[in-house]
Amino acid sequence: MSRHHDTIAALATPLGSSAISVLRASGPQVRDLMEGLFAEALQPRVATHLDYRDVAGVLVDDVVATFFAGPRSYTGEDSLELSCHGNPYIAQRILEDLFKRGCRPAEAGEFTQRAFLGGRMDLSQAEAVMDIIHARSERALAAAQQQLRGALGRRMEALIEELLGAVARVEAYIDFPEEDLPAEDKGRVDAMLAKCEQGLAQLLASNHYGELLRNGIKTVIVGEPNAGKSSLLNRLVGSERAIVSPEPGTTRDFIEEGILLGDHFLRLIDTAGLNPTPQALERLGIQKTLERGQEADLFLWVVDSAGPLGLLPEELLRRMTPENTLLVLNKADLGAASPTLPERLAGLTALRVSALTGEGFEELRTRIGAIADAFQVQVGGEMLAINARHADALGRAKTSLGNARQQLATRAPVELMASELREALAACGEISGKVDNERMLDHLFASFCIGK
Repeated sequence: MSRHHDTIAALATPLGSSAISVLRASGPQVRDLMEGLFAEALQPRVATHLDYRDVAGVLVDDVVATFFAGPRSYTGEDSLELSCHGNPYIAQRILEDLFKRGCRPAEAGEFTQRAFLGGRMDLSQAEAVMDIIHARSERALAAAQQQLRGALGRRMEALIEELLGAVARVEAYIDFPEEDLPAEDKGRVDAMLAKCEQGLAQLLASNHYGELLRNGIKTVIVGEPNAGKSSLLNRLVGSERAIVSPEPGTTRDFIEEGILLGDHFLRLIDTAGLNPTPQALERLGIQKTLERGQEADLFLWVVDSAGPLGLLPEELLRRMTPENTLLVLNKADLGAASPTLPERLAGLTALRVSALTGEGFEELRTRIGAIADAFQVQVGGEMLAINARHADALGRAKTSLGNARQQLATRAPVELMASELREALAACGEISGKVDNERMLDHLFASFCIGK
C-alpha cells in the first residue's frame, strides 16, 4: 500500500514549554482512532473538551479535540487535531500513544503534500504555505497570502488555456502534411503565442523580487574608513552590533545583521572601509567589500560630510544608480557643508544624518523604504513573487515558445512546432503541479517542517 494511504500523526507546534501544544492526525483510520480514544462521538468542526487516556487506560491529559471530516479538511482526508497542555512530556506521551494505535510518524511536509495530492490546493499554493511560515516582513507575508489564495495558479491557468488553443490550431494540420497553415491561422497562432510570451516574461520579472522577499534586501554599507559606516549600522539596528573606534580601518571583515524596516526585511551589511592605500590585512577586507557589492540590492554610501567626497572603486560605481543608492552624509552634528557630487553621480539622493545623535534617521528610513517599495513587481494588479523552481519552468516554457514562433515564421513542419508547444505546456504545468513527478514532489515537500 502507498505510504499516502497510511494514517499519519505529528506535533504541529514547536517543541518546548508553552500554553498549549497541538497534535495532528490524518488518514483513513482517524474515525477508528477516535472511537478507541473517546466515549462520545465527535461532531465535525466542533471543539470538544475530553480526557485523553492511553492504550493502557492511564489518564495523560485533558485535551480539546476537533474532528475535520474529509474532504472538508486541510488534507482532504479525515483529520483530528488535539490541543493539550504545552508540556513537551505530555505532547510526546500523546504522540507515542497515537503511534501505538496505528498511526505512523508524519514525514516533513506530508500533511501539505496530501492536501496537494487530494486536490485541496495546487503546487504553487502548497509552496505558499511554507512562505507564510517563514515570512519575515509585511510584504513577504502579503505576497505569500496572495499566492496561497491562488494568484499564481490563476495566472498560469490563463496562460495554459491560451497555449492549448494554439496547440489545437496547430495540431489540426498534423494529419494533413500536404497543407500549410493558412495565413489567417498563422496570424492567429502567432498572436496567441506572443500573448503567452508576454505573460511568461511578466511572471519571470517577479523572480528577483521573490528572492528579496524570501531572503531579505541585501543593503551594503560602503565608504572610506572612519566615515561612520559601523555607527550607521548600529543606529539602524538599535544596538552596538559593530565595534566603533576613532581609529580608521576598525572593520576588517563584513558584518551582517537583519532588521525589519517598515514593511521590508533588510540584510544590512557593514563592510571594510575603502582605503585607497590599504595595508595587507585591509586589502583582504576591501576585496570582501567589493564581493558584497556585486551582490547588493541597495547601497548606502556613507561619506564624512566634514571631509572630501572621495571616490569608490569603478566596479562598485558601475552598479550604483539613483534607483538603488542613497548618499548618506554623516556627521551632520558637526555642521559641515555637503560635498559636491561629480556630474555622473548628480542624480543620487543625498541625506544629511548624524549616526551619533540620530539626526536625519527618520528620513533615511523613509528613503530606504521608498527604494524597497520600487522593487515590487505586480502582475495584473496582484503582487506575485515566484521562486527559483517557478523561474526555471517559466524560462523553459518561454524558450519553447520562442522556438515555436521561429518555426512558424520559417514555415517549418507543424509537427516540430507542436512539439515545442507541448514542451511549453509541460513546463507551465510543473508550476501548478499538473505534471506528475514524484521525485520532484518528494524533494519539494521535504523542505517543509514536520507537522505541516
